[in-house]
Amino acid sequence: MSTYVAALVLGLGAGAVYAALGLGLVLIHRASGVVNVAHAAFAMYVAYEYAELRDIGDLVLPVIGLPPRIHLTDTPTFALALTVSLAMAALLGLLVYFLIFRPLRDAPPVLTLVASVGLMIAIQALAVLQFGSDNRSIDSVLPRSSFLLLGIVVPVDRPLLAVLVAAVGALMWAVSRWTVLGLATRAVAESDEAAAQFGYRPEFIAAASWVAASVLGALAGILVAPISDLSPSTNTLFIVPALAAALLGGLSSFGATIVGALLLGMVQAVLRPLQHDVSWLNQPGLRTLFPLLFLIVIALTRGQLIPGRAGSVAPTARRLPRAEPAGRPLRDLTVLVPVGVFALLLLTGPYRLGLERSLAAAVVCLSFVVLTGFAGQLSLAQMSLAGVAGFLLARLAGGLAVPFPIAPLLATAAATTAGLLLGALSRRIRGVDLAIVTLTAGVAFQEIVFANPLITGGLAGSAVPPPALFGIDLGMAGDGFPRVQYGLLALAVFAACGFGVARLRASTAGLRMLAVRSNERAASSVGVDAARTKLLASAVSAGIAGLGGCLIGYGQGRLSLDSFGVFASLFFLAIASVGGVMSVRGAMVGGLLAPGGVVFTALDRLGDLARYQYLLCGVALVVLVVWRPEGLAYSVRPPVVRLPVVRLPVVRR
Repeated sequence: MSTYVAALVLGLGAGAVYAALGLGLVLIHRASGVVNVAHAAFAMYVAYEYAELRDIGDLVLPVIGLPPRIHLTDTPTFALALTVSLAMAALLGLLVYFLIFRPLRDAPPVLTLVASVGLMIAIQALAVLQFGSDNRSIDSVLPRSSFLLLGIVVPVDRPLLAVLVAAVGALMWAVSRWTVLGLATRAVAESDEAAAQFGYRPEFIAAASWVAASVLGALAGILVAPISDLSPSTNTLFIVPALAAALLGGLSSFGATIVGALLLGMVQAVLRPLQHDVSWLNQPGLRTLFPLLFLIVIALTRGQLIPGRAGSVAPTARRLPRAEPAGRPLRDLTVLVPVGVFALLLLTGPYRLGLERSLAAAVVCLSFVVLTGFAGQLSLAQMSLAGVAGFLLARLAGGLAVPFPIAPLLATAAATTAGLLLGALSRRIRGVDLAIVTLTAGVAFQEIVFANPLITGGLAGSAVPPPALFGIDLGMAGDGFPRVQYGLLALAVFAACGFGVARLRASTAGLRMLAVRSNERAASSVGVDAARTKLLASAVSAGIAGLGGCLIGYGQGRLSLDSFGVFASLFFLAIASVGGVMSVRGAMVGGLLAPGGVVFTALDRLGDLARYQYLLCGVALVVLVVWRPEGLAYSVRPPVVRLPVVRLPVVRR
């Protein structure tokens, strides 16, 4: 029993970090209506800034191309490092609001979420470029003393950190209740327009909230040192439990956020000794399942995760981009296929390899066209579905010797089933709610399934045998690497999927998806079954993602955790959005931007620029969401309205 009590006390530390990040999320959402999934990445970057200042006295500039760092002092102190880091956090928070989210104040919530995803990708990529990807430890800010609890030595920093965060939460509650700024923030949370009529400036209130949230998140990143080493990936994913805690309070309650975060941290901590005592619970990544369970319970009890903000979108607000017409897919196919075959035969070496990988990635991007472009659903776990097909293909083709094309078809069916299950669990939610659920599910799936060596082969990965049809080897490896046969296979799959997606756009099912995307209630009022339509979109999208996962498996020859992790899902969302999720043409552009694709190869040839690809794609996504949310490949031609011809009677004299 004493072990479990000590674990509960230790869990207060992680829960306090979740609470500090969650309080920042609540502040930002109350003032600007933004669900900022980049908040933990922002805190991670400022923590690295603090570490550099504390260790060597250097201020690292968050830009590429300028002098990388400024040496401030040879004798850095804690006070200097903390002051400069928090000042940097406040300045960056202010810039992020005015450059990105203030221009998006009238945009749909889905677009602001996509912008924050791009910001997350850019910040994480910048941290890796400037500080490296290895874990880094920094000295603890809090006292390192300990005390005895039921005969077990427990460090004092965990409960002290929880007390500090609870005190900050109480102070924020008092400010929001009894000060003019707090009352103005509460008014803005209810209605921007109503607050403006009473003389409050929503932009000023939002800017102040972004600064406060950025400083609070930076403190959380710095204080996390005794809990976990600094890591660009691990610390960025702290956003998942922080979101779960903030959503428990409806992104509006400071107290409920703190309680939910501390409870989540303690439950995760007590799971470790419980796994030691109960053998069947000793499964990898099980602790990541709790945030998902939190969100499922909230969604089932409330019907939605994020409550709407009255008046948060002006009458002239931008809507989602208009879906492009289907065009003539058969005519486009007769042009695309010959051009693709000619390019595969003409290119050699790295450029052919890049084109073949781009074709496989374009198939995955097509899944976003169906789910997001047609149905208006935003998923942050598409690569998890692709991974279901990819790893199952490795097991079927490698371990069970199931021949091609039966093995990829079975793997694709499994991905479709997983998409249906995910769609059924989330059929009552959409938009930002669905994105948060799929992000949390993607993290849980990565840690529970993909990180399980019994399923994916561990560090060695899972080998995928090359496909063969009628004795013809269609794999990439072999004489003439990269072999054109694999490229032709990838081109055929992309052409078939692209033709099917274009035909779906013009079909009755596609029109129902567009109706649900435009206005779900209006679609239901005219007889469209919104739940069934969203399930169909989820199934078709998951099936296409599964085909893309099979192509990726055949192309790589060996799959690992990184092939289909949560960051791969976020990056594929980025490249699909940059290309444009409204058309097949946008998926083609997105495929060119894929890791190892044509653009990647060209950047690598230009002088080691390929390492900036993630940073460039994250920045490009943010810029396009602000200035051209339709994507690079979107056609701006206005719709043609055909008026009926009225024939007037001829008057004879």
